[in-house]
Amino acid sequence: PVILKDNVDTADMPTTAGSESLRGFTPDEDAFITKRLREAGALILAKSNLHEFAIWGETISSILGQTLNPYDLTRTPGGSSGGSAAAVAAGMAPAALGSDTGGSIRQPASFCGVVGVKPAYGMVSRYGLVAFASSLDQIGPLCKTAADAALVLDGISGGDPHDMTSDPTLAQPCAVREARDLSGLTVGLPRECFGEGLDQQVRAAVETAAEALHRLGMQVREVSIPSLPYALPAYYVISSAEASSNLARFDGVRYGYRARAYADLDELYRKSRQEGFGMEVKRRIMLGTFALSSGYQDQYYLKALKARELLRYEAAEALKGCAALLSPVAPTPAYRLGEKTGDPMKMYLGDIYTVPANITGLPAVSLPCGRSSEGLPIGMSLMGARDSLPLLMEVAVAYERAARVNEGLHPYDAVEEEAQA
Repeated sequence: PVILKDNVDTADMPTTAGSESLRGFTPDEDAFITKRLREAGALILAKSNLHEFAIWGETISSILGQTLNPYDLTRTPGGSSGGSAAAVAAGMAPAALGSDTGGSIRQPASFCGVVGVKPAYGMVSRYGLVAFASSLDQIGPLCKTAADAALVLDGISGGDPHDMTSDPTLAQPCAVREARDLSGLTVGLPRECFGEGLDQQVRAAVETAAEALHRLGMQVREVSIPSLPYALPAYYVISSAEASSNLARFDGVRYGYRARAYADLDELYRKSRQEGFGMEVKRRIMLGTFALSSGYQDQYYLKALKARELLRYEAAEALKGCAALLSPVAPTPAYRLGEKTGDPMKMYLGDIYTVPANITGLPAVSLPCGRSSEGLPIGMSLMGARDSLPLLMEVAVAYERAARVNEGLHPYDAVEEEAQA
């Protein structure tokens, strides 16, 4: 049984992307990964809630409202794949699929205490995924364990002639059949990921995880990606520009939401988009349109593309001699519902450790590595070279078995046990 994020096409149930503009829309065919899952014998249980068009670090749909964190119902499950992460954490399904444009799988995985994987760009076909930012979007699994996530990856990866960015050479088996000796491998700690703004409990949990990897025989050393602070602004320029282009198709004419009253074609476009899109989607469209406009494209968009190339080079240099780079997933554990909704900049800063994997196209895995003093999950990230996901999953499974992070009671199990007592 598998749950799909509601921006993945399913021919037998609606695909709304969490937006009023697609309320009730049912695609003509399944997405590539939906077909692959069905062929492998998966049962598609349901579609999970997401933030509208997968744009935002929360999970608030204009159709279904707010998703809650199973560990604390007053806190966010993260976003935009918060519905998938919360469903797996709550035991509704052993696996769910999400999409990751700037951390939308890994941040909810960290906040909900599950495993989330963002494959290398091109490893999983995007055919049938409602597009947000096409050069950044990637589909991946959320599961209770890294071993389960590896099995799901094997089911959904592979070349697809419908997706020109699909790279079949990346579809190497990820499932871990038996533990392998990982001694001699090196893990790098990017110093730029352990500076100002990082919660001390998160830092302590990730450093403890580094010690656990060392006990497994791996070497741990500090590395540097000097341009890492530029990843976040580059990401928001690129993703907003691509969102502006992708969302132009929702015009109230061909499909999707259409305003009921309008005087002419211009008013139809304006009112359909005004009424069909939520506030954050409108904000990204305006940012992206501005970044692409005459006189500003060189100043913003092309400069962001140059920063992306620099980050790709520096990440490759940092990974020389390293099997993976270890860092936090998010600066803090899950925050309270609505705490950052009124300040978009605070919300954007929550992606500071996740966007580098999207900007560079590299694979990354989010793993539970501890709890805060309030009992909230904390996640760590393993990012590797473009073709390194099978190795990352081996490291993840070895850490998981050694740290025994999944032996604690799930919050709902604890409530049930208390009720029985």
